[in-house]
Amino acid sequence: MIPGTRLALPIMAVVWLNAPARAQTYDPAYPVCMQIYGPVGYMDCSYASLQQCKVLAVGRSAMCLANPSFRPAKPAARAARHHHLKVDRP
Repeated sequence: MIPGTRLALPIMAVVWLNAPARAQTYDPAYPVCMQIYGPVGYMDCSYASLQQCKVLAVGRSAMCLANPSFRPAKPAARAARHHHLKVDRP
């Protein structure tokens, strides 16, 4: 065994485990993500439908899936309507 390797591996493991993890971000505005595979794999969450994603994934090493962070937009609050009744006076 090469001198110093016995200590180097545990030190490298500690450094790696204590390194800050990159957060995987998913755009919560879109319901579908495309997982792209390859040397630089990534997740692209910018699709309005599974069909749209599948069309754009053709020919790529990719897979479409539901966005785990999707939050549907809340419908706009309906304004209260005031109905004024016209009263005819005799």
